[in-house]
Amino acid sequence: MKACKIGDNVWWVGAIDWERKLFDGLIPLPDGTSYNCYLVQGSDKSALIDTVEPSMKETLFARLKSLNVSRIDYVISNHAEQDHSGSIPDVLSAFPMAKVVTSDKGKPLLLEMLPIPEDRITVVRDGEMLDLGDRSLQFIYFPWVHWPETMLTWLPKQKTLFTCDLFGSHLASADLFATDEAAVLSAAKRYYAEIMMPFKTAIEGKFGAVTKLEPQVIAPSHGPIYRRPQMILDAYREWTSGPPKNLVLIPYISMHDSTRLMVTHFVEACMDRGIQAEQFNLADGDIGKFAMVLVDAAAIVFGSPIVLGGPHPKVAYAALLANALRPKAKFLSVIGSYGWGGKLAEPLQSMLSGVKAEFIPPVLAKGFPRPQDYAALDELAEAIRTRITQTPTAAPPQPESSPQSDQTKYVCQVCRYVYDPAKGDPAGGIPPGTPFEKIPDNWVCPICRVPKSMFKPVWAVPAAAR
Repeated sequence: MKACKIGDNVWWVGAIDWERKLFDGLIPLPDGTSYNCYLVQGSDKSALIDTVEPSMKETLFARLKSLNVSRIDYVISNHAEQDHSGSIPDVLSAFPMAKVVTSDKGKPLLLEMLPIPEDRITVVRDGEMLDLGDRSLQFIYFPWVHWPETMLTWLPKQKTLFTCDLFGSHLASADLFATDEAAVLSAAKRYYAEIMMPFKTAIEGKFGAVTKLEPQVIAPSHGPIYRRPQMILDAYREWTSGPPKNLVLIPYISMHDSTRLMVTHFVEACMDRGIQAEQFNLADGDIGKFAMVLVDAAAIVFGSPIVLGGPHPKVAYAALLANALRPKAKFLSVIGSYGWGGKLAEPLQSMLSGVKAEFIPPVLAKGFPRPQDYAALDELAEAIRTRITQTPTAAPPQPESSPQSDQTKYVCQVCRYVYDPAKGDPAGGIPPGTPFEKIPDNWVCPICRVPKSMFKPVWAVPAAAR
């Protein structure tokens, strides 16, 4: 196994884990993952930035051996979690001269979780420089992405930013770089949804510290390396700071079809009112995809029957997960069916106390849904439409054969970004008031950078695909 050069005397010496299918006993890994670490060789000293999952340590040492590395002076621990720090004791054993460099909060965490002698750990301050000879490293405290001790490492000479978990993706790939940007962006959004979304306020607060550096390379510790960092920076800006989309997410489960019928009707009622709706069957759904939709949804409506006096356990799990992930959703509600009694809305509402959203009264049907229940679902859809749009009426979606107007909105088929002619894309050189047809053909989606040809009129895209 060989090291891979990513810059002048900067090497990737990490490991690709093609087989791993679950992370933290919770997060599905449909595409595996990688544990990236980097060797920076200065004229006087060298630094290893992060390490690998302990089970992959032999891969790390094989890549170091391919470079004939005989000395490592510093092991930079950007993040104390064991998938990045777990092999530090082995590196220290192999390189007795090495010192661990970490943040003030990183030191106690490393001492608590790993057998590292305290005298081999050096604490650096926020903004401090580390001289390697013909180049230096600078450390930028970036707490709560996603632990309290996290920091970034900046290599000014080559404008390379080592971000550990920030901007990462669980994606095992033979391509070390983010060449297939659409695929990488999808994996990065999934990673953000599952791991970083609860910390969006912390990311937003420190985001300027990253952008002012104008990095030419962003090297995370999971997933491909970005040689065009603007792609992931734009995406994170949208995910953390952009408003929620005109989208309702309906995670549900049904035992005897009554709840399913209610969900089906509710989805249609939303579509009729110009609201994008995405139903998600919790019986066998990929919880990572559920988290991805949470990034954008303005409203979440949980669908469940009553089981043993309360919500179905899988719906309760989805509610607890949504509560932990802290999405930007502004509105919550519950729909479902019950037999002889029990409580549905109240337990779910209490499970969602961390989501700062308005709870709209639920729609519950006793047994099989009847006309009055369907009418109540229509009213719920209208209540959500009114709240999302803040307008008294909304035109229904145009049929596929409808003629396009200058104000037709277009949706990206990759990331679901919606181009609104009224707003344009000023950052991309498209002034407000520009119809989609008049945008230059070389324009790309501001979020995922796919070409104009990847857009369709909003009315031509089924709600579940938007």
